[in-house]
Amino acid sequence: MERWRDMADIPGDWGRSVVTIGSYDGVHRGHQLIIGRAVAHARELGVPTVVVTFDPHPKEVTRPGSHPPLLAPHARRAELLAELGVDAVLVLPFTKEFSKLSPAEFVVKVLVEKLHARAVVEGPNFRFGHRAAGTVATLAELGETYGFEVLVVDLFERGGPGDEPFSSSLARRLIAEGDVAAASEVLGRPHRVEGTVVHGAGRGRELGVHTANLDVVPHSAVPADGVYAGWLLAAGERLPAAISVGTNPQFDGTERTVEAHALDRTDLDLYGQPVAIDFLTRLRGQEVFDSVAGLLERIDEDRRRTRELTAGD
Repeated sequence: MERWRDMADIPGDWGRSVVTIGSYDGVHRGHQLIIGRAVAHARELGVPTVVVTFDPHPKEVTRPGSHPPLLAPHARRAELLAELGVDAVLVLPFTKEFSKLSPAEFVVKVLVEKLHARAVVEGPNFRFGHRAAGTVATLAELGETYGFEVLVVDLFERGGPGDEPFSSSLARRLIAEGDVAAASEVLGRPHRVEGTVVHGAGRGRELGVHTANLDVVPHSAVPADGVYAGWLLAAGERLPAAISVGTNPQFDGTERTVEAHALDRTDLDLYGQPVAIDFLTRLRGQEVFDSVAGLLERIDEDRRRTRELTAGD
């Protein structure tokens, strides 16, 4: 799959294509339905599929400080899009100048002059252009002018008619509540948090519970404080892990951390390495125990449950 960081990266001889546009944060099941339709239609037409997305998130430019928690960094999104059969991803730098393009200017500059769109596939709530003035109806009108068709795909619904549609905002809310199991239903896979392993306070090692302490990717959607079962993806392995999120109130901690304890592994030296954590389910909230012995007893129970849950997944 080709990856372009700017319109200048698009090959000069790029031909017609099927395009879909959006932040596509998380590439959740609703996104998958839209992208799948784009890929299928592109194959029917014998042309490539292009996903157009933005960096930074448009909200960070139009309303600084309002950047939503990220469900997946751009590199991870690209992996997920490639798995869906997308041929190219265009990550447009979203600037104040770019945000002022009218819907028609956006269509001409991006879809017509650069990507030579044969078709554009979107969800029903798609908005684009300055102040989000463009709708799918606007897009269809511009398509008639510039020679591309517009296909609208209904958002995939959660649970059945009348339930809340799958969306990035729904996934973020569930993750913020700690309901990572429900979030995985929206995403179609476990929620993942990525980062680099850094040195922590060292208490885990003192207690005989070795952990990988993550410096997470900025703006990441980190689950609510508590203990989770999941996996640590490190050094080419996917390891069952008990995961702690929070300030470690047992030891009067104040800094919020994300730590993963790989079951039955004491040989890992991951400092400075990029790793990822996949969250399966929440085991419990943060607790303060009467003694360190009580804490260790609960950690043993967390490990036992994690082993059972990850073995059965």
